[in-house]
Amino acid sequence: MSEKSRRLNLTLLVATDGCALLRAAGELDVHTEQRFLADAGELVDSGHLYLVLDLTALTFCDSRGLNCLLALDWLCRRLDGRLILASVGNRLLQLLDQTKVRERFLVVPTVGAALDRVPDEHRPVWPPVDVAPEADGSPAQGVRPPSARRDPDAVPGRRAR
Repeated sequence: MSEKSRRLNLTLLVATDGCALLRAAGELDVHTEQRFLADAGELVDSGHLYLVLDLTALTFCDSRGLNCLLALDWLCRRLDGRLILASVGNRLLQLLDQTKVRERFLVVPTVGAALDRVPDEHRPVWPPVDVAPEADGSPAQGVRPPSARRDPDAVPGRRAR
């Protein structure tokens, strides 16, 4: 792996059979596009039709990176899923606006809001609490039980009864 391809870190935070939450940190550009598409595409190929990208730590995205996002969005939609962009920074929002593709994406302010857009049967528990990783070290699999679903009137930090 070249030094330049290490400028992007993709971390799988949580997944269910149909949804994966990835955090992208670093730069999405010509040097990192192949790895990004390979890693994200592998998740879609394995059945994660809903991809949530947490872009809080994405520091740079050029036209090649934008093409990666468009390709991933196309792939998810083709398989009746969706790419959801969460916590998008101002620079990327400007790029989406300047290129007139913002309306192509589902852009939401937080990871929680993004996961609320995922169908219930695919939605992972978020934030993951008291969940041990799988034996192989991968994030725990699981669907949020009905009793743990978000209540818009609930007090933050207090568990539903």
